[in-house]
Amino acid sequence: MAGGCTSSPGMHLEQALKEEAARQGFILAGITAPEAPAHIAAFERWLDAGLHGEMAYLSSERSRQRRADPRQLLPQCQSILVLGAPYFPSQQGKGEKSQGLEGRIAAYAWGADYHEVLPERMTKLVAFLEAQLGRPMPSRACTDSAPLLERDLAQRAGLGWIGKNTCLIHPRLGSYFFLAELLLGVALQPDPPFSTDHCGNCTRCIDACPTGCIRPDRTLDARGCIAYLTIELKGAIPEDLRPHMGDWVFGCDICQQVCPWNRFAPAAGDPAFAPHPGIPAPDLLGELALTPEAFKRKFKGSPVLRAKRRGYLRSVAVALGNQGDPSAIPALRQALADPEPLVRQHAAWALERLEYHRGENQAPQSTQSTQSTRRKPG
Repeated sequence: MAGGCTSSPGMHLEQALKEEAARQGFILAGITAPEAPAHIAAFERWLDAGLHGEMAYLSSERSRQRRADPRQLLPQCQSILVLGAPYFPSQQGKGEKSQGLEGRIAAYAWGADYHEVLPERMTKLVAFLEAQLGRPMPSRACTDSAPLLERDLAQRAGLGWIGKNTCLIHPRLGSYFFLAELLLGVALQPDPPFSTDHCGNCTRCIDACPTGCIRPDRTLDARGCIAYLTIELKGAIPEDLRPHMGDWVFGCDICQQVCPWNRFAPAAGDPAFAPHPGIPAPDLLGELALTPEAFKRKFKGSPVLRAKRRGYLRSVAVALGNQGDPSAIPALRQALADPEPLVRQHAAWALERLEYHRGENQAPQSTQSTQSTRRKPG
């Protein structure tokens, strides 16, 4: 193979690398150059408008500079290999949900944390490429852990188009896949960009978004996105948005569930991301009773740990309030004694909501006693 690379360094090496990527479980692989992203100006306008909410790490000067120039992450970078790994499609929200007080967790978080799975595979890809080259090579692996406009890079590498819901969509594989990037210190032949837009006049994702956060310019107002509210937001969820969150407790899949292109998504994802027991549709009453130790034990190796216990139980309380089932009242009353103020204030809100729907005009006394803390972040 190395000899072949010498006589024809383009096609042979690129094809070998993509075939190895497939063996490592990546269903998509494309190559692009480390040039400035085409949508960097739009991203800057999005930040300047404050639509990123409290995700300050996106708007720092250093982060902005790096997103505008991938070489700042790896000065020796000559090529970027963009990869896609599939996770299991979300089927919830289509009439298949069981009865009972269940919540929903976004499909990408049903199994192992991709931050732990994908870097190991990319390390093997680098080793493979170095073996083909016969020499060490500068490289850097990124799994949304570095400041890159990865969907921009993926479109430029020919992996799909950026849909109206801001997800990268592949015409045969839909959008249920993780993106990852390898910055490589070797010149590889870039793939042609994906130049067509297959969203057309469809607005299903925009129409289905419960909070109306998907904007017509293929950006979203993160401050209203359920994924942001349940994962990125660390303080209290704005009260006007809580009723729109439904039973989502970590992330949201609605804009992907309604996307027509996900009819073609593979029925099963990568085995590493197969659903763990009790994760896709968690029992909300049981979740609300999780101690710090039990929370860490249940979600060990899961992306859900990112929300931390207080953030997760905050969302669980909101989901219980939205269910409208008075059988949740005892558990919510017990949560008023939770050591975390964030959990207590959202449990108080859920209690008021359930008591109202039950026809009681006054909130329980224990709920009223927490009123003074309800608008303060935990």
